[in-house]
Amino acid sequence: MTMETVQTNTRTYNRTLVVVVMMIAMAAGALMQTSLGTAIPSLMKAFDINLSTAQQATTWFLLFNGMMVPLSAYLANRIPTKILHMVAYGLLFIGVLVTMSTPENSGSWWIFIVGRIISAMAFGIMMPMMQIVILNMYEPKERGAAMGAMGLVIGMVPAIGPTLSGWILKQDHTILGFTLSDSWRSTFLIPLIITGIALVLTPFLMKNVIPTKKVKLDFLSLILSTIGFGLFLWGFTNVGSHGWGNVPNVLLPIFAGVLLIVVFVWRQLKLSNPFLDVKVFLTKDFTIPSIVGILAMMAMFGVEMMLPTYLQNVRGLSAFDSGLTLLWGALLMGVFSAISGALYNKVGAKTLGMVGFAILGLGTFPFLFLTPETPTIIISVLYGVRMAGIAMVMMPMTTKAMAALPDEKTSHGTAANNTLRQIANSVVVALLTSVVQNVINNNTPSNHMKVTEPLRYASKMLDASLDGFKIAFMISLSFAVLGFILSFFIKQDKEEA
Repeated sequence: MTMETVQTNTRTYNRTLVVVVMMIAMAAGALMQTSLGTAIPSLMKAFDINLSTAQQATTWFLLFNGMMVPLSAYLANRIPTKILHMVAYGLLFIGVLVTMSTPENSGSWWIFIVGRIISAMAFGIMMPMMQIVILNMYEPKERGAAMGAMGLVIGMVPAIGPTLSGWILKQDHTILGFTLSDSWRSTFLIPLIITGIALVLTPFLMKNVIPTKKVKLDFLSLILSTIGFGLFLWGFTNVGSHGWGNVPNVLLPIFAGVLLIVVFVWRQLKLSNPFLDVKVFLTKDFTIPSIVGILAMMAMFGVEMMLPTYLQNVRGLSAFDSGLTLLWGALLMGVFSAISGALYNKVGAKTLGMVGFAILGLGTFPFLFLTPETPTIIISVLYGVRMAGIAMVMMPMTTKAMAALPDEKTSHGTAANNTLRQIANSVVVALLTSVVQNVINNNTPSNHMKVTEPLRYASKMLDASLDGFKIAFMISLSFAVLGFILSFFIKQDKEEA
């Protein structure tokens, strides 16, 4: 992207400055989304909760994130861009502040979750809005590079989150005379500061890029989408603590959510001005790249949340060392996001998808053979290979999907794409968490052995945890295989090599 001004109607603005503001705010939101991966063990100790409960900090974030995304298409067309961003950044600031201020006891865990929910609502607006703004500011030939720059935030910053939180949790740090404590609370201080910076810059640098129009809000559609997606995702968040066979907390919410989502989709097909235009999925060139991109995100997010816990609970690494192990993956994610953006117009999304998933599969397969003695450097290298492959897939697929839609449908296409992505992320986190927790629960030795044979008890618990993580990695590998197969069905445009 070059520093340049663009004039639309009677308004002149600098595109790069608009993107910079959004990237700053997105960095804070992305850190909020993934930095807890390394801090989960610390939260378990601080609040005296188990793994399933601690993972709710992630699953509830994804739940409300996914619930808000369908509303983004309406908000983008109804509210001026600058005002909507200020509201979103303000909500994010409040949410981070509430989370980091939560008292340390199990009875206050709900306050922590409330803060996460507020942050998720903000992020649910910010993510699709950034894509919509970029699609409105850049011509189709420029979008590959612009979306590649966006990939630096969406891909690299979440990957940096575990390393950053691990560094914070290792020890107290003195920076310019200010002491950053090794408390889990400090992991939220940096996102809070970044959000504050974006909030201050927005009135001056953000512009009303998206033309507004009077769009009537269909409240019934809003209620159906909110409750439907909410129940569906809530059922999956309960799997880890209640198990798949639990009717009132798992099966009933999932089935009720599916029913309401079906009614919601049916209503959108009947409305002349739908709340969320699901007809975009009738466009094959939009649907296939969207699904492929979602599979890449699921492969990334599931392992990204599981690996720090494995490194700390099975390998015995500190929070910092576990985060440091993932650092090279974060760096490669950023590098290959930029590379894939540059290559998009030259080789096309189809080629990038097949190559990216092949690399992802090669980096994931060895995880099935991990042992407590596997060298940390091997894990770091494999993780880096995985992230490079994912970076080659995610943004090109989003760009490809959006290119298949007319400009007037981009807001609905972005909202639909991100809705499925957030639902998929929430499902994969709940799925992998439940798999690991259930394997551990089913193989936990008796409490009597804990007293009489403590070493054997510890060994069996270690084996149970390792078995659970291996199954989680196997599921992630299946996403790579399926993504590779689907990439064959992506249409290669004439201008793509």
